[in-house]
Amino acid sequence: MRKIIICTAVVLLLIGPSVPHCTAGSSLEAVKKMIGRQDAILVTDPDGRVLISKNENRPLIPASTLKIFTALVALHTLGPEYRFETEFYCDDDDNLTIKGTGDPGLVSEVLTEIARTLATKLVRVNNIILDASYFSQPLEIPGISSSSEPYDAPNGALCVNFNTVFFKKENGTYLSAEPQTPLLPMVLGRVKSSNLTEGRIVLSHNENEITLYSGYLFDHFLRQAGVAVTGKVAIGTVRSDRDHLIYRHRSPLTLSDTIARLLTYSNNYTTNQILIMAGARRYGPPGTLEKGVQAARDYARNILKLKDIHISEGSGISRDNRITARDMRKVLDAFAPYHTLMRSDGRQFYKTGTLHGISTRAGYIERSDGSLDRFVVLVNSPGRSAEHVTRHLIRSMESF
Repeated sequence: MRKIIICTAVVLLLIGPSVPHCTAGSSLEAVKKMIGRQDAILVTDPDGRVLISKNENRPLIPASTLKIFTALVALHTLGPEYRFETEFYCDDDDNLTIKGTGDPGLVSEVLTEIARTLATKLVRVNNIILDASYFSQPLEIPGISSSSEPYDAPNGALCVNFNTVFFKKENGTYLSAEPQTPLLPMVLGRVKSSNLTEGRIVLSHNENEITLYSGYLFDHFLRQAGVAVTGKVAIGTVRSDRDHLIYRHRSPLTLSDTIARLLTYSNNYTTNQILIMAGARRYGPPGTLEKGVQAARDYARNILKLKDIHISEGSGISRDNRITARDMRKVLDAFAPYHTLMRSDGRQFYKTGTLHGISTRAGYIERSDGSLDRFVVLVNSPGRSAEHVTRHLIRSMESF
């Protein structure tokens, strides 16, 4: 018995380094068995060698993992340091014209700072004119419905607070649920008709609601900053023969900052804003979804050399979007320099996606030396979970 023990110890010493990989290999095969006919998985090491694959050439619904690809399109077209701009013009009659170019970061706190800056340049304002012509209207996004959910917020060139209004009801009175944002009279009817005591309503394109809401919020913050506003809020355009630029606001957020936020919160509105802006930059204004999608298709075909991708919008909310795990891995290869913009959990940098009956996950697993494995899990079988598959995958790769 003693001789057998010694012999076994010697063998283990000789083959020890390969044992974890053999164990990992069998564990990876177990993960592979979790993938059904309507699912796909692909995992590659930092050098592109395939560690596990199944159905990697099958086009499947990516859900919100598509945001990684859309982020790449914007980074390629606009640049990581790009900042959205909003322009302010004045004429001899003290009319203030505000021209938007799609900044998704115009929230109440930013509007407050803009109003304070304008107060150093203006004493009074007559009419507030809103120019949202940089994007065509209305913008129809496949998969976006008219629900009250924030993920269904519409897109536009001049929008504030993600086109949503957060409210609550106290002692029979409706109030804003955000101290930095007033509850404006123009949305009170919509709030009351929701029959909610608290919650969020989503504004729409109907009767220029999203654009007018931005104007009334600017009106509020200008008054708060000490500017006398005497006229009305109306839709219009910049008139080059009469209007002169008095201030150009550049977003405090770079495109990289914006992408980090949209990937963290999976914001559909922001994702399609940057896609439409990429289309406007590539083909000229007005920005349209069609131009954004064309810019995405050109990038997929000419730069990433993707073969099996179909894009109908940028956020992944449409069930018409399709991509293979193989092509998503190419997306991850290109996004690797920006992987820290993604959510992280331990060694994992990732983006999830969820639609009814759809569960997806894609990203990176960091090795001990800092290099990155790529993983794509596309689950299109109802009742199954990409997170469940990924959890087993991470466990199988702990020795890597």
